Amino acid sequence: MATVYHSACPLNCWDSCGFLVTVEDGKVTKVEGNPDHPITQGKICGRGRMLENRANSEDRLLYPLKKIDGKFERISWEQALDEIAGKLAYYKESFGTTSVLHSHDYANGGLLTNLDSRFFNLYGGVTELTGSICWGSGIEAQNWDFGDAYSHAPEDLKNSKHVVIWGRNVARTNMHLFQNLQATKKNGTKIYVIDPIYNATAKLAHEYISIKPGFDGLLAAGIMKELLRMDLQDGNFLAGHTLGFEDLEALLDTVSLDYISEVTEVPADLITHLAEVYADKPVSTIMGLGMQRYENGGSTIRLLDALVAVSGNIGIPGGGANYANKQVGQSFDYQNMTMPEQKKTSRTFTMMRQAEGILSAVDPVIKMGIVTCGNPLTQVPDTKRVREAFESLETLVVIDQFMTDTAELADYVLPAATAFEVEDVYYSSMYHHYVNHGPKLVEPPGEAKPDAWIWGELANRLGFGDEFGFTREEFLGMGLASLTEKGITLDKIRVEKFAELPVDKIPWADRRFKTPSGKYEFTATAVADGRIKLSLPTETKWTNPELADKYPYSLLTIHPLRSNHSQHFHLFQPEPYVKVEIASSVAVEKGLKDQDYVRVWNDRGELKGTVSILKMAHPGTVNIDEGLSARFGGSVNQLTSSRESDNGLGSTLYDCLVNIEKVEKE
Repeated sequence: MATVYHSACPLNCWDSCGFLVTVEDGKVTKVEGNPDHPITQGKICGRGRMLENRANSEDRLLYPLKKIDGKFERISWEQALDEIAGKLAYYKESFGTTSVLHSHDYANGGLLTNLDSRFFNLYGGVTELTGSICWGSGIEAQNWDFGDAYSHAPEDLKNSKHVVIWGRNVARTNMHLFQNLQATKKNGTKIYVIDPIYNATAKLAHEYISIKPGFDGLLAAGIMKELLRMDLQDGNFLAGHTLGFEDLEALLDTVSLDYISEVTEVPADLITHLAEVYADKPVSTIMGLGMQRYENGGSTIRLLDALVAVSGNIGIPGGGANYANKQVGQSFDYQNMTMPEQKKTSRTFTMMRQAEGILSAVDPVIKMGIVTCGNPLTQVPDTKRVREAFESLETLVVIDQFMTDTAELADYVLPAATAFEVEDVYYSSMYHHYVNHGPKLVEPPGEAKPDAWIWGELANRLGFGDEFGFTREEFLGMGLASLTEKGITLDKIRVEKFAELPVDKIPWADRRFKTPSGKYEFTATAVADGRIKLSLPTETKWTNPELADKYPYSLLTIHPLRSNHSQHFHLFQPEPYVKVEIASSVAVEKGLKDQDYVRVWNDRGELKGTVSILKMAHPGTVNIDEGLSARFGGSVNQLTSSRESDNGLGSTLYDCLVNIEKVEKE
């Protein structure tokens, strides 16, 4: 008999949806939206629906595997855990705990995925990853400006007179914000989209502004110049609640509006118009993640933040520099769960440059890698270098649900349970501030196990099993400890299915910021040189004309429509392929048409795929969605650079020039 249960989407996504999941004969048979969820209201995307196929796929990893003579063979859990624990003990004794690398990403938003940190801290501290391929530059930028990265609550959008969607296709990545925009538009709010690609969100907008990829910060500078020229800045906010405005003024005086128009490829009169829009507050600025994936990424977000500040749209209903909402994650007690005080030593590499870190590490060298919640062979930039690094390890362990590109390199592959096979609570630090309950609905297939069980069994073998001697319910209680006094308990979430977390729905309304000065800081005081820079991407004709002559086109690598990064592609029917989307200008220059087979290349690598011409994209723009594995043509990260952003904590995935030519299909 079929039974419908509440559940929640585990994916690392803006929307963090509430689910209704049908279970029949011990198997998930349908995933739908929960109409009672206060934000997602019964609507879910294809990524969420795909979780049914993911749970039931015949390709699921069912048993522990060990590579013997180049081939995987099934082994028992006892053998796998004994051997892995033995290697961990050996490397700790012989080389120190930082000879082990924990490579992780953010495959899902479950609270208990943080138990891997508990294990590695109790082990003594390993080599860990800092920064973020996804959003690290922007988070650090807002830390410098505001002291933290906070966004307005979804319901505040109704207070906006204008909404500027800057570098973000919410129709693809944040469907419930898209619905919110539709409703807001009907109530008279004006919507503007600034993006290199005329996307589905742009179709909703009153105005679409096409911009050269990577030059968003310069456009923000131009808008600020015009605000100041027309005396439309918010003088009261600037005088009473900011630090370093004179540095910003001096910076803006170093460039002309004509120069900004030339490099951004946005007409000067349109820049003036946008200044008038920002002065007509309240204006909500909703930022995407792509425009900070350049070497000037931190500066880009700081310039956008500065525009919001100069125009007086901080701390007011309907305003905001809305990039991320770290308030959500800060509601939970990670320290109770992860026990950072147990760490005896540590070493860090940035997530972007983990390959270089592995290959160059000394004292100690990296001997062993353990990969959780990630697939670096598709997601980390400069794939060739990443493969070289992970192949250099003496021992590689991957915990996953499927045989990914990374798992294929491993010595041991451990099968993990999916979200419907464990209890957890789920949340996202991006759009809304509700935590959702996900109960255990079905048993894992074969011998797949929850991550927490794997860490507990390894801990038992390494002598600190007592610290994992808790039920899943008790671990969840640890993570929710500080919320208990506010009436949010695991029992309450279990019964009510979701709970509203205590956040400021209009951040900075009290004008008290988390910076050292307590003010909004145009010049950040937490770092040695905290002045904003008018920097450009590294790979562009303005900074490297020789490279641009060789590789004249800007490559974007946006998120796929139906897969959360690389997680779902293997479930697609028909099978996916490398789609090379090009601006019409590229098609004309190269004599290309739809369905032509092409090679895209630069000095880092090459990729072959099928052309699709974008009807409205900024001239010279190419896009290839990220996440494809080698079996479907290969990751676009064969072309991208592992350089870090200007503030050291973000990737430069979009700071990438390529060339393209038609070739014969093999």
